[in-house]
Amino acid sequence: MSSELKKILLALGLLSWFAACQKLPLPQNSRAEEQATAGRATRDRYQQPKVLALIKEKYVTESSGIVAASSPGIYWTHNDSGDGPFLYAIDSSGEGRGVWRVTGATARDWEDIAAGPGPDRKKRYLYIGDIGNNNDRREELVVYRLPEPNIIDEKGSSRKKPLLTYPAETIRIRYPDGPSDSETLLVHPRTGDLYVVTKAAFSSPVVYKAKAPLSAGNTVTLTRVADLDMPGLLGGVITGGEFSPDGRSVALCDYLQGFELILPVASKNFDDIWKQPITTVDLGKREQGEALTYRLDGKALIATSEGKSSPLIEVLRR
Repeated sequence: MSSELKKILLALGLLSWFAACQKLPLPQNSRAEEQATAGRATRDRYQQPKVLALIKEKYVTESSGIVAASSPGIYWTHNDSGDGPFLYAIDSSGEGRGVWRVTGATARDWEDIAAGPGPDRKKRYLYIGDIGNNNDRREELVVYRLPEPNIIDEKGSSRKKPLLTYPAETIRIRYPDGPSDSETLLVHPRTGDLYVVTKAAFSSPVVYKAKAPLSAGNTVTLTRVADLDMPGLLGGVITGGEFSPDGRSVALCDYLQGFELILPVASKNFDDIWKQPITTVDLGKREQGEALTYRLDGKALIATSEGKSSPLIEVLRR
């Protein structure tokens, strides 16, 4: 368990103890009744989580982001800070399917990965968020964009002998209202718009947006589009997320559980999704959950955890 997570859990324990001693109720979400109803709806929507496998790729020790590859049953993941600029392909049995070094990239604090359209509409691109900012010292953050590598059978590669990707483009971003920490990068599968969700303990996380097309070379100032009223115990400690393949839903997670928002059928403005009830999703037991994605067909959520031989968890839709 990370020192950061220990501090958060300790704070929760102290808050509960103080409330009990003072005979005061714990802080309640102003939308508690609405969120409780939404939570019941989500439990009806998803089955119980199950562990598909343990990740057997020995180099994946801090799975901080995950996204479905274009090959069914295969996922891209990467480590948190401390590793180099490497992407790891794993399959649904947890086996490694290859290691790639991202050409032209460095890894300061990689926190999430997404997939979506890019400059060539015939290609699918991977977006890697070097967006960690624990001390709020980074004025500019980096997103790397590269064409998705082809996965055939690359088990012979390793971190010491990786394959090479096409050169990555560097997209620099900054917040309009000062530095923030974030671990969630989202790219809309239809529009290519990029979103970042901040990580804010016991407060509302903020959703920022950079509208496509995104160009390398210039620094993009994000636009603030929403503040989220999270129902979880940890408030705004959002550690990962992804858009559904059809672009109508978004899944988010913190260390303890998952969340989902769904765009109303009649809505013509995608950003209406951030005004919808936030439903909870049981993601099972994760030591430090920081990675969440939809399965390629959109019929399940896939989650991992930091730690060696971490579980690959699937939550099917009913």
